[in-house]
Amino acid sequence: MERDEVERLLGEAGIDSRRLRHALTLLCDGQWWDLPGLVRETATSRRTVESLLRELPLERSGERFRVPPAHTPDYQHLLAMAPPPDDPVAHLLPHYPHVLERLEALVAGAPRARHVLDHVAATPDTVLRRALLLGARFWLPGARLLCVGDHDLTSLAVKLVHPETDVTVVDVDERILAYIDGQGLGVRTRWADLRLGLPASARDHDLAVTDPPYTPEGVGLFVARAVEGLKDDGRVLLAYGASERTPMLAFKVQQALSELNLAYEAMYPDFNRYLGAEAIGSAADLYVLRPTSKTRPAVTSRLGRQATAIYTQGPQAVESAKPAGPAQAGDVSGLVADLAPDLLVGDWPKELPQPRARLSTWLAKPYAAAADRVAVALPAGMESALPRVLLAARASRVRVLAADAPPPPAVLSHVYALDVRDGVLDATRLPQPDGGPEQVLRRILDAAHGKLANTWREALIALARSQDAALTKNEARALIREAAPWSDDLTPVEAPLHLLAALPAAVTATVSALTATTA
Repeated sequence: MERDEVERLLGEAGIDSRRLRHALTLLCDGQWWDLPGLVRETATSRRTVESLLRELPLERSGERFRVPPAHTPDYQHLLAMAPPPDDPVAHLLPHYPHVLERLEALVAGAPRARHVLDHVAATPDTVLRRALLLGARFWLPGARLLCVGDHDLTSLAVKLVHPETDVTVVDVDERILAYIDGQGLGVRTRWADLRLGLPASARDHDLAVTDPPYTPEGVGLFVARAVEGLKDDGRVLLAYGASERTPMLAFKVQQALSELNLAYEAMYPDFNRYLGAEAIGSAADLYVLRPTSKTRPAVTSRLGRQATAIYTQGPQAVESAKPAGPAQAGDVSGLVADLAPDLLVGDWPKELPQPRARLSTWLAKPYAAAADRVAVALPAGMESALPRVLLAARASRVRVLAADAPPPPAVLSHVYALDVRDGVLDATRLPQPDGGPEQVLRRILDAAHGKLANTWREALIALARSQDAALTKNEARALIREAAPWSDDLTPVEAPLHLLAALPAAVTATVSALTATTA
């Protein structure tokens, strides 16, 4: 009998049969379920749910199923009569129906998930509950929140529920940054590949939220960067989930967290639900972590040995063979011989004699020595750093090896003459413009590690002086804020591409306004 097989399955599960009994209860209550919905509702792995479904006499309607009402009495003694653990903010949800409706539209319209970045979208209900939990545990008026990666759009949920909160997002996905900016909710956006560093403007936050790649390497890196972005008394909220069948993976992730010497203030089981990730039950726990006096030294140590492979899929997957960077894919001597570089940036063969710099160092600060010719190796899976690598250079010639790099953004044509062929990009620095918007724009882009608004202000003042006109710092700041209110505290190397693309027109607007006021 099917009932005997179900009892056997529950008996084998022992104390962990609670998940299966919850699924059985839902199947016996008369509702129709599809497999993704049942997995997500019970926070149980697809494989475990399927093991139960195989033993039940299911009634089917298309992709949906249930235990027929005539058979439900057979299973009454096996059901989980108590509900799952209480949701800590479930009582608040009925007060935010319009926010949930808005989030449903935002999640539906968001850029598609990129599997190489381990994207799986959280449900609109989940991101709303994250925002509500933040407000329930912490005082948010005037607080600063950092979202370390935000494919789930938690930043938008927080601004909709707590508009007085200052929110910044750092992400490697340009599409996400442009989408968040496009909603007009006042979220700051910063580009960052966290393997290479945290933007200088993404520091001193009160809270950080992250839903990282679910590998020990990914969780360790994202949480370490989150701590970098915090004040000493801040908190990190981490979403992480593993299948009930793989406790060793969860242990390895928690080991990576333990190495950071964080205190666990709370852990809400199965708080996060996802539109996918059925291997882990379409669910993840929510951790509340607090740095201790020993955390920052541990973070420094952790980041000092950072590897690039942090994902579960794609060229930077943890379980794949070590990805070959372009400078490791055979003999590269011919690619650098005619350039005769003064400096090699990235991972190059040891036998090449030139001085070296790490990619992370190159992007973090101006290189100390004056290098006239630079060769850069970008590993597979890190091509989004290409525009920043070029902006960070002050050399007259730069050669970048990156097999899958996208076409350089148009704004770089104001700095370089670009030639792309066969995975090699050659960039030759253009002469300095003489006057007008081009001079101001070039000065901004040449100071890639400086605050964009500060360089812009000084360039406008210098331009006015060259025209025998006077422009005060406050007047220059006012022109810049009118044309580019997003420019405060932003540097060119951390600017998302959609903001860099808007820069030429904004600079032209300030120069035109300057001309009008001094005419």
